[in-house]
Amino acid sequence: MAITPADNEVFYREVDEELRREQMAEFGKRYGLAIIIGVILLIAAIGAGFYWVHHKNVVAGERGEVLTKALEDVQAGQIKEAQPALDTLIAEGGDGYRAAALLTKADIAVQQGKDAEAAAGYKAVAEDTGFAQPYRDLALVRQTAVEFDTLAPDAVVARLKPLAVAGNPWFGSAGEMVAIAHMKQGKPQLAAPIFAALAKDQTVPQSIRARAIQMAGALGVDAVQGSEATGEKAPAKEVTE
Repeated sequence: MAITPADNEVFYREVDEELRREQMAEFGKRYGLAIIIGVILLIAAIGAGFYWVHHKNVVAGERGEVLTKALEDVQAGQIKEAQPALDTLIAEGGDGYRAAALLTKADIAVQQGKDAEAAAGYKAVAEDTGFAQPYRDLALVRQTAVEFDTLAPDAVVARLKPLAVAGNPWFGSAGEMVAIAHMKQGKPQLAAPIFAALAKDQTVPQSIRARAIQMAGALGVDAVQGSEATGEKAPAKEVTE
């Protein structure tokens, strides 16, 4: 009996499918074990990744609790109880917890009147490039505040001038110290604009703004806007060299 074109098509399709099954079977014999091992390793890697993320979150949570308890002890005046926890964070914590613990220990030294020890602690954080910049900037501001009376005005300006800019998070403290340093240099024309900017900056702490209003007014710079915000009026005087 003659094979019609339709029968040929069915025949060739069956042959093609059988050939593919043989090829897949041969592929499975050759590479099946390797594929299974690869899948197992992939699943294991994904599982390890999830475990590591979970472990890091757990550890971070534990360290956060340790830091919180240490800060509560410090606020309660229980310095001795806080010290071991802070030392543990410095030795074993991540960069953020280490920086926070070092800053806290330096703050404690300030409270205890140990200015040299405090300045050294702040300096260690400020100069550590492994810490995030906000920690380093805060440490530099606090270090300078502790050392302010013993530093040359030029040194204060050199340290803090990059931070003494409106919009910088540390503009209040850094700006005030730089402005005072300019006054010590005999350069009121440089100090006056900084005091005026501090007086008008709503983000600057109120205590710093109040002092800035008085200084700006004494130097003859318009600080009316800042005065209106705080209910104070600054007198007008001319800037003198």
